Amino acid sequence: MEVSALLMRGDVKDPRVDTFMSITRVEVARDGSHAKLFLSTFKEGDALEQGVAGLNNAAGFIQSVVAKRIRIRLTPKLVFVPDTGIKEGFELGEKIKGLFT
Repeated sequence: MEVSALLMRGDVKDPRVDTFMSITRVEVARDGSHAKLFLSTFKEGDALEQGVAGLNNAAGFIQSVVAKRIRIRLTPKLVFVPDTGIKEGFELGEKIKGLFT
C-alpha cells in the first residue's frame, strides 16, 4: 500500500517511473527479508521495462520511506518485476474475439 501511494503521488523522481504504473501482485519471503513487487502499466512500448528499471534503481529510497512509515522489525529488500499478464490476457481476448467476427 505504501509503495502504491509513492507511485501515485509521484514521489519517485526517476523520469522512467510514471504514475500509470500499478502493483499487481506482491510475493514476500517467508522470513520477510525480500519482497517481489510485480508491476503493470497501460502505456505502450518499453514503458514497463523502463519503469521497472527506474524502480529497481530507486529501491533503496523506497525501502527507507516504507521503513519510516511502517513499524516492523525488518524492512524487506524490494525487487520490482514486470508483470505482462494483464496485457497478454487482453491481447488473447482480442484474438479470440477476432475469431468470432
